[in-house]
Amino acid sequence: MILDLDHINIATDRLTETRDFWRDVLGLTERWRPAFPFDGHWLYSGDKPVVHLMARPTAGVGSDQATLNHVAFAIGDLEGAKARLNGLGVGFREIGVPDAPIKQLFLQDPNGIAIELNYLGAETAKARST
Repeated sequence: MILDLDHINIATDRLTETRDFWRDVLGLTERWRPAFPFDGHWLYSGDKPVVHLMARPTAGVGSDQATLNHVAFAIGDLEGAKARLNGLGVGFREIGVPDAPIKQLFLQDPNGIAIELNYLGAETAKARST
């Protein structure tokens, strides 16, 4: 039934800061968004709008306090991702997945949403990019 994850939606009272984080830290690009009657931004990975942001008048709770715990994205360059995060002063923790060739970076956006970046190794990253 499900083919793919289409997008996540973040409702925030920190709209500009949240947009800047997902764009500047994680490298998404802001592009076309329908003319909804509320403020927001659509952020793209390639041609796909994967993060939708919408203005919310009050603060929400971080994902560590919510039923939906985190959002995960595949990355193709572990060392590049770590260098980018370090260069921007964004804290993260790195772990390896037991019994699997997977490295993970965990960080949080300005709203406390937990983000997992998965590096599946050079061969897997190469296969996904073709």
